[in-house]
Amino acid sequence: MTEPKISAPKLTIRLASPRGFCAGVDRAIQIVEKALEKFGAPVFVRHEIVHNRYVVERLRAMGAVFVSELDQCPDDRPVIFSAHGVPKSVPAAARARDLLFLDATCPLVSKVHLDAERHFDAGREIVLIGHAGHPEVIGTLGQLPDGAVALIETVQDVHAFSPRDPANLAFVTQTTLSVDDTLEIVTALKSRFPAIVGPHREDICYATTNRQDAVKHLAKGCDLVLVVGSKRSSNSQRLVEVALRSGAKDARLIDSADDIHADWMTDVQVVGLTAGASAPEDLVDGVLDAFAQNYEVTVEETGAVRETVTFKLPRLLTEGA
Repeated sequence: MTEPKISAPKLTIRLASPRGFCAGVDRAIQIVEKALEKFGAPVFVRHEIVHNRYVVERLRAMGAVFVSELDQCPDDRPVIFSAHGVPKSVPAAARARDLLFLDATCPLVSKVHLDAERHFDAGREIVLIGHAGHPEVIGTLGQLPDGAVALIETVQDVHAFSPRDPANLAFVTQTTLSVDDTLEIVTALKSRFPAIVGPHREDICYATTNRQDAVKHLAKGCDLVLVVGSKRSSNSQRLVEVALRSGAKDARLIDSADDIHADWMTDVQVVGLTAGASAPEDLVDGVLDAFAQNYEVTVEETGAVRETVTFKLPRLLTEGA
């Protein structure tokens, strides 16, 4: 880390913990890396394996080829499905072509899929709380026939929703939502439809919850909170919103230190720093290094939650290891 000049202004950085990679993201990246080791390049990946361009570019340099649809994949190379999950039609199409495929869907997303199927088999109409167009939502909607799942994005959507049978409803949620926003929507659903069935706790994943809690803890008193993550990353966008709601004077989403604007730093003495669940730690280190070049930096690590969750890799990649 570069030593600042003697006259450098002082800057306190509150570093959130936990931050960065979650177990599902780590597993998905490992699946691509180990597939490249086992089968050689190229290995094809349907959609971005996770929503972070630095991760995608590193894997691309190793020999991963990222495509939009399955029909762009040749018959003789492995294909990997992203961590966000895919509609059932995608693996069905892969099987029809006898493709070798690996599913990197986060196990917590797979749990939502299973819950939705369970409710459908029980004859319930299903509500999915989530953001339209997000890959995870597309994948969850695609687990069941068209019309089986109604997408709810806001409390206003709850009031406008007209189910076929108000006494026979269930809900599931996208895993990367704002905890507070989701609670508001769930409360509205339960108020309108007291018989609605849901999970014992909402499907928002442990890592999303922990990162939002860490930001809530550090945001008050921060002149600026920086969230390292992609604009395509739902959980990263939610961290910016949580920071602002929790008392930060300003909050910004950045891909890397290169995105920090000098005018953001006017009268800034305390910066909160975190990273979304798909952002690698070296990008956080890059932000710390950039500040150290211009400030006398004091880093305060906040938060006490230790994450010990790990997910197993597909057996195909561990056989003979």
